[in-house]
Amino acid sequence: MLLSQYFFKTIKEIPNDAELQSHQLLIRGGYIKQVSAGIFTYLPLAVRILHKIKNIIREEMDAIGGVEINMPVVMPASLWMETGRYEVVGDELLRFEDRIGRKMLLGMTHEEGVTDLVRYVVSSYKQLPFMLYQIQTKFRDEPRVRGGLIRVREFSMKDAYSFHTKEGDLEQFYLKVYKAYQRIFARCGLPVITVASDVGMMGGSGADEFMTVTESGEDTLIICQNCDYKANKEVAKALQEYPHDILGNKQEVHTPNKMSIQEVADYLKITPAQTLKAVVYIVEEQMVMCVIRGDIEVNETKLRGYLKVKDLRFATDEELAQAGIVKGFATPVNLAKNIRLIVDETAAHTPNLVAGGNKINYHVKNVNYSRDYQSNEVIDISTVKGGDKCPQCGGQLHITRGIEVGNIFKLGTKYSESMGARYLDQNGKEQDIFMGCYGIGIGRLMASLLEIQGESKITWPITVTPFEVELLGFYKDKDSEVKATCFQVYQQLKEAGIDVLFDDRNASPGFKFNDADLIGCPVKIAIGNKSIQNGGAEVTVQNEEKIIIPIEKLVETIKNKMEILYEKLSIKRF
Repeated sequence: MLLSQYFFKTIKEIPNDAELQSHQLLIRGGYIKQVSAGIFTYLPLAVRILHKIKNIIREEMDAIGGVEINMPVVMPASLWMETGRYEVVGDELLRFEDRIGRKMLLGMTHEEGVTDLVRYVVSSYKQLPFMLYQIQTKFRDEPRVRGGLIRVREFSMKDAYSFHTKEGDLEQFYLKVYKAYQRIFARCGLPVITVASDVGMMGGSGADEFMTVTESGEDTLIICQNCDYKANKEVAKALQEYPHDILGNKQEVHTPNKMSIQEVADYLKITPAQTLKAVVYIVEEQMVMCVIRGDIEVNETKLRGYLKVKDLRFATDEELAQAGIVKGFATPVNLAKNIRLIVDETAAHTPNLVAGGNKINYHVKNVNYSRDYQSNEVIDISTVKGGDKCPQCGGQLHITRGIEVGNIFKLGTKYSESMGARYLDQNGKEQDIFMGCYGIGIGRLMASLLEIQGESKITWPITVTPFEVELLGFYKDKDSEVKATCFQVYQQLKEAGIDVLFDDRNASPGFKFNDADLIGCPVKIAIGNKSIQNGGAEVTVQNEEKIIIPIEKLVETIKNKMEILYEKLSIKRF
């Protein structure tokens, strides 16, 4: 491809509204153009990368038996009403009515659509198991778009769905997809880790996320420094050690104007871990008190998952007063029966805590679960902190950040049961189909490759680069021999099966090099009077030092250099 005939535009200045490195580079390099908040046009350079990523994904999905389909972006709301998600999912689901008043929506995910398809096709156990996948546009009306392609409203996703007769078969196939995802990201040159994650609105019995570790990520990750424990903060657990003190007698103490955990701890000369925190929420019009040890925060993702609700809100001062709860001095002791009490494991297992006295300026020492208050809901709703102990090995947990580039879910029978996707087993009895769900964000994967580079220029991995080689020709009209050499090399590279972009424009070396840094081909060849005088063509492979290669050995050398780059990603190119 001749760059003089290509459709692209580079920008020198860093866009004011682009905070993340990937957003800046993709705008400056002429890869994307913002059309609206979280909605982008992908220019030819980006499209070439996206095609390569999609092809890698297709190869790996096909290799584990996947069959590609294509479902519509626009779906009738009635499908989502069958599962109840139409009412549960918030405003990020874009709902509308068509011209005759039918309720419709834009698909942000396709569990309902694919389940409807499968119940149309499948009737017998003999048709199972199988996996369907698509690479399709999604729309999620995000309230806070961020970072260019990292969090958008319209995006392209590979979503796959597997269907099984039993849970054990789902577990085995889940592992196959897990390994296929590892191969996909490795072939794309993107290092990832996997972490246990919250199932969220998808539901099911378990989920894993594939994360690119970077400080620009929006997810908080908890990682053990001694073993393989890794989890999203939303579901992470920590090993807690509890004292075995003899239970003391309750004792009311005066704590004048001391309301916060730290104020009470300082006043009584104890640590926050010796206090009890009570947090009161309103959940679907019911008051819920959550109690947890004072040094730990309530993990609202865990709480929402346990309660199976989307929203929580703190009780207002008026609501607390009406319930007989004194703000700043709340306690689970003698709690009104109409208030639901949820107890974190740390509060239940730590003896002799200092709790609120439900009286202004008073707390109570030696409050103990079971003796002084009870609940049939003792669960883990704690937030893990850096430095906590690993639940697997007891080592120290470390906090970092990451970008989610893929996720996999064990859906079980959540969708098949509600939508009637069943099969007849060997005995002629109807059974619900077990399902798995597996997603990869295509644009986010592309952007994540730039987030991990840590540079103000682009260097794409060889497997996904828009062009494998960029040839820069430096000549003027009088340099007819240099020009002829450049076009000769360009033709030889193409004949050798190398995907090459030739910058044949009439522009200065500085201008061309700056554009080349934004186009980001991993192999660059520069040919001009100076390089020829020095012995041939100037070659740069990724970020290595420049070398001079004789023109007659150039194509062979470039192929060898490319082969090394491909082999690093376990791919045979030539």
